Amino acid sequence: MPAHSQGIQFAALPYKVEDGKALVMLVTSRETKRWILPKGQPEKDLKPHEVAKAEAYEEAGLKGSIAKKAFASFASTKRLKSGTERPVLVKVYLLRVEAERGTWPEQGQRERRWFTPAEAATIVGEPELVPILLDFGSRWA
Repeated sequence: MPAHSQGIQFAALPYKVEDGKALVMLVTSRETKRWILPKGQPEKDLKPHEVAKAEAYEEAGLKGSIAKKAFASFASTKRLKSGTERPVLVKVYLLRVEAERGTWPEQGQRERRWFTPAEAATIVGEPELVPILLDFGSRWA
C-alpha cells in the first residue's frame, strides 16, 4: 500500500516513576473498549508532540512534560465510523505525568488505569505496541 494512503496519528505514552519503577497509563477506546494509548490526528497549529500531549489531557486528564522526539512508532489500524479500517502509522511520545485531573473532557467515555509496562503489554489492544511497552519497561528494570 502506498505510504500516502496511510494515515498518521500521534500518541502519548504516559508514565510515572514510583519507587524506582515505571508505571504507564492506558485508556480504553470509545467504541471497542480496548486498552490503548491516548492518541489523535495531526492538527494544523500543533507540532506532533503537542498533539500527543493534548490527547493525553482530553482522553485521560493528564498533565506533564512530553518529549519532543518520538520514542517509537508502530503500524496500527484506525476504525472509521463507517466500520472500515484504515492503516495508520502511530508515533509515540513519552509523557512524564506530573498531574492527574479528577475531571477531564472525555471522562464519561473512557476508563484510565495505571499498569506496569509488562502488565500493559499483556492487555493492550494493539499487538504492535507490545514490544514498545516492553522496551520502555526494560529501561527501568
